[in-house]
Amino acid sequence: MSLKVSKRRPLVAQSEIRNMTLECARVSGVNLAQGVCDLPVPGPVIEGAEQAMRAGTNIYTRFDGLPRLRGAIAAKQRRYTGMDLDPDNQVVVSCGATGAFYAACLALLDEGDEVLVFEPYYGYHIVTMVSLGIKPVYVTLEPPEWGFAAEDLERAVTKRTRAIVLNTPSNPAGKVFDRRELELIADFAQSHDLFVFTDEIYEHFVFDGREHIAPATLPGMARRTITISGLSKVFAVTGWRLGYALCDPEWALAIGHFSDLVYVCAPAPLQIGAAKGLEELGPDYYQGVSDDHQMKRDRFCGVLRSVGLTPHVPAGAYYTLADVTRLPGETAKERALFLLEKTGVACVPGSAFYSGPVGETLARFCFAKEMDVLEDAMQRLGRLA
Repeated sequence: MSLKVSKRRPLVAQSEIRNMTLECARVSGVNLAQGVCDLPVPGPVIEGAEQAMRAGTNIYTRFDGLPRLRGAIAAKQRRYTGMDLDPDNQVVVSCGATGAFYAACLALLDEGDEVLVFEPYYGYHIVTMVSLGIKPVYVTLEPPEWGFAAEDLERAVTKRTRAIVLNTPSNPAGKVFDRRELELIADFAQSHDLFVFTDEIYEHFVFDGREHIAPATLPGMARRTITISGLSKVFAVTGWRLGYALCDPEWALAIGHFSDLVYVCAPAPLQIGAAKGLEELGPDYYQGVSDDHQMKRDRFCGVLRSVGLTPHVPAGAYYTLADVTRLPGETAKERALFLLEKTGVACVPGSAFYSGPVGETLARFCFAKEMDVLEDAMQRLGRLA
């Protein structure tokens, strides 16, 4: 028998986000493709990590993270979402939110299970599940409000459905699910006995006075919800790989064991840096993050509108999907490459976020950049006018 790769290998390819990042580097362009927040890292976060390194916090941690960070996460959740968590039994620190999602899938789902996913979706959710033999079943959100109805969920559910994935605020649409929508999802999950995996990494990026509601706080949802988030975005430390899962102790133990198997632990001194940030940064910091990105959203969407790339203005997160049908090309990828060659601005083809042809008319832009970088990108886009 000849040597060969696994059956999983063809299921996993480099993401379109990374592809466009490489294309951007080729032309020395401005990268609005990758969701890398360029804001300065808060002082307490850097200081905490440095102090921890010098104090000798450089070895393996407990499989679910250092007590100080687990306690800080639980305190923050209580303060901002109303979740009441036991930091010793309901908080699992992981290598990024993607690591938490992977470990949760390993712990709670089996090959052949089906999971409902709203589209436009975040590609890593899909690839993670497909690589494990889990089948995503798509429920398409309808613009401009990215709405859905209970009937859409009922049409998608089968005897093999085990969970639903919910990203709020969402990447790439920027949808913030409101209480009525979350109650509809909660009723559906309870009636069909489903887990709800929530990706809430953009919880502090909400605009126009909207409120982020943690689905786990709804009646009857605490045990069946796996809340996933992290510090990458709000502290601008995407390379530190610090995420977490919050859930019932039974699920937390299983998720923690799989996280330990795959990743061992998140970086120890960086956990202390994140804990210090959570302890010392208050409401003004988080509101400032939101206000800064709302200002950038408004300016950037205005420029897109002025050059004929009509944006779907996001209610949260830091991306906008824009209509790129006025650009030459038959596909979203061809249009994104034309835009890069013409202006030097990289975006992600909308097809990366859809299972069908809907995404061929769209592209995703990330506006979480230092203002001078964003100004450069907006000036370059002006070449389309």
